[in-house]
Amino acid sequence: MRRSSDRSPGRQSRPLVARDAAIRANAACGSWLGLPTYRLMSAPDPSQFGKLPDLPSVGIAFARLCEVIAKLRSPTGCPWDRQQTLETIKPFTLEETYELLEAIDSKDDTAIVEELGDVLLQVVLDAQIGRDEQRFGIEQVLDVITRKMIERHPHVFDTAKAHTAEEVLTNWDRAKQCEKQRDSIFDGLPASLPALARCARIAEKAARVGYDFPHRAMLFDKLREEIDELATELFSDGQIPQIAASVDMAPVPDEPIADAARRSRVEEEFGDVLLVVANLARRWKINPEEALRKSNAKFERRVRFIEVALKSQGRSIRDATLIEMEELYQTGKRQESKSDSRP
Repeated sequence: MRRSSDRSPGRQSRPLVARDAAIRANAACGSWLGLPTYRLMSAPDPSQFGKLPDLPSVGIAFARLCEVIAKLRSPTGCPWDRQQTLETIKPFTLEETYELLEAIDSKDDTAIVEELGDVLLQVVLDAQIGRDEQRFGIEQVLDVITRKMIERHPHVFDTAKAHTAEEVLTNWDRAKQCEKQRDSIFDGLPASLPALARCARIAEKAARVGYDFPHRAMLFDKLREEIDELATELFSDGQIPQIAASVDMAPVPDEPIADAARRSRVEEEFGDVLLVVANLARRWKINPEEALRKSNAKFERRVRFIEVALKSQGRSIRDATLIEMEELYQTGKRQESKSDSRP
């Protein structure tokens, strides 16, 4: 978990910063708290899934973490930790979740172990804050999630039947509906979910009750329809200009949409296009948020390649022409393709 003074202006720097720096220094030397660098050497064997960890060791390690967090929150602990509330800690929880996603993408098991620990820290710290405020504790957190997993899997822990993942999800939604007495299939979806992720979840929940196109290819026709409607708002004749994508013409300045009502309509049509694209991804079992996150990383990586290549020439990206940048972009793309094709 990365903590720095710029996260909390005016607050004391955390004493754990020095410890974190030491951990990272050890990791750079191939060791992290004395643990080996984790690397899966062979394909996992599904027949070996579900084996319990060493429960006594897990209990000791988890108790030690709880002790550390309780100490940090105590009167003789850390001023920064004592100052935190469930509300103030929320941004760190979100940040640590995204850092875990990046570690998973990197396929670096040592980084994954560290980031999983940071996410677990958020859970234990939140629970300790709850205990300090006499609201709840880690015991309740563990009990609730354990009971939930048992109750939501009656095909494993009871007599219900579920032979496919789809049947499991249907049973799961039915159980949630009964447990929480929800009025809508959308109740319970976090309002703070990123819009693209929320879009996919909304469509998924509607599909589970049968509200979906019978054939997924129909969504391409729907996409064409939405693009036509967007073009109607963007262009006076409703037609998209037929201009080939290239970099060998002078830039044409973008004209802003001055009329507020028209701008609102354009925004709505863009949203409709994105909704259909998210649904297309869903029907092919692709997470649109994950797909976009990876494309963002790919574009950033290739632009960084341009920056590095120009810097080696003693130049800045700000001084390069569009044609030069595109040539370097394509060079970086080709190098990635060669690297990906290696055994």
